[in-house]
Amino acid sequence: MPYIIADPRRGIEDLIVRRAEVFREKQGIDLRTGHPVSHIDRKSKTVTGTSLEGKPFAAHYDKLLIATGADPIMPDVSGSDLPGVMALKSLQDGRRIKNFITPKNVKQVVIIGMGYIALEMCDSLHALGIKVSMVKPNPRFLPWLEENLAAVVKNTVTSNAVQVHAGHRVQRIVQTGTGYRVVCRDLTLDCDMVLVGIGVTPNSEMAAAADIELGPRSAIAVDRFLKTSDADIYAAGDCADAFHVVTGQKTWMPLALRASRAGWAVADNVCGRQLQLPGVAGSAAFKVFDMQVAGTGLNLEQARQAGFDPVENMIKTQSRGHAYPGAAAIRVNMIGDRRTGRLLGVQMVGREGVAHRINAPAVALHGQMTVAQFSQTDLAYAPPFGPTWDPCLTAANQLLKKL
Repeated sequence: MPYIIADPRRGIEDLIVRRAEVFREKQGIDLRTGHPVSHIDRKSKTVTGTSLEGKPFAAHYDKLLIATGADPIMPDVSGSDLPGVMALKSLQDGRRIKNFITPKNVKQVVIIGMGYIALEMCDSLHALGIKVSMVKPNPRFLPWLEENLAAVVKNTVTSNAVQVHAGHRVQRIVQTGTGYRVVCRDLTLDCDMVLVGIGVTPNSEMAAAADIELGPRSAIAVDRFLKTSDADIYAAGDCADAFHVVTGQKTWMPLALRASRAGWAVADNVCGRQLQLPGVAGSAAFKVFDMQVAGTGLNLEQARQAGFDPVENMIKTQSRGHAYPGAAAIRVNMIGDRRTGRLLGVQMVGREGVAHRINAPAVALHGQMTVAQFSQTDLAYAPPFGPTWDPCLTAANQLLKKL
């Protein structure tokens, strides 16, 4: 959605993959839009609710899939419900933002939060000629990212005239005669629109009300078959938890590939093809201005909390072969376990060659490879795409010296 919002020629409808009538007419699926479910009765195996027209309904199930997704977290401050204060999660949110910017002649936006969506929206709003200020209570910019890598990303953001105010907690949002004002204890920011990007929370309240077990971050707990604590109820997508392939422990990672893969797995399991999912590594990538940011596995603090004895090392090299034109700096931070030598996680930033390069260590994490084993993998080389020693291999070789 951030990329569609940045393009005045495109509408949010471009993101619709399959329309409701296709499910009904082509595939014969009884798809009931406008029917919000309010209650799950596990004893009678029935879901009930009231349609948008006010008519009560009930539906019996043999097997049930809960795929209620996640909701954006809104700040618990006065003014968060004002018409110009918006979050970006659903297509309707995207329409609302896009339809607000032009008619209201938005020239300045305050973004509360500095996560993936917040930074992508920062980039998109800047492309529309809108001034952007970002604010959050945590004094660290991208705290999950290694400090030197985070500094590179922050410098990219601020060099594009974005004001970054980390370490400021929003106390209230007020409507003024000309727009809105975001008020912190020692900071006041005026704007035409406020965008909230402080994260999401699993939409698991209905499951909890049905006494279905919850996991990390109150996500619905599922086993490797995607079954909940009720053998006839499955959960998939951003409302459900997962196993982490590095720690083997439960985690909650609301990422697109996991959500889609889990939905496929539930379909197989309901239809009698027993399928287990091994878990997630937390592989993710995003772009902000001309900088690519990617990571997979654990960062240093997560590794410590998981009981490992982590060692990290950061290298800086080039995105292309020696003397090949157009090379850009690429930085790789790699983490390994001192006791076992196992690869635990990788992060990298650079203007090119980052987003797809992170997939190699992601596969290594799924294979539970050691840093030494990964350092011996046969990765492709050609000068337009990287140096003879791929940046990931260089990072592994340097980390081995510390291990």
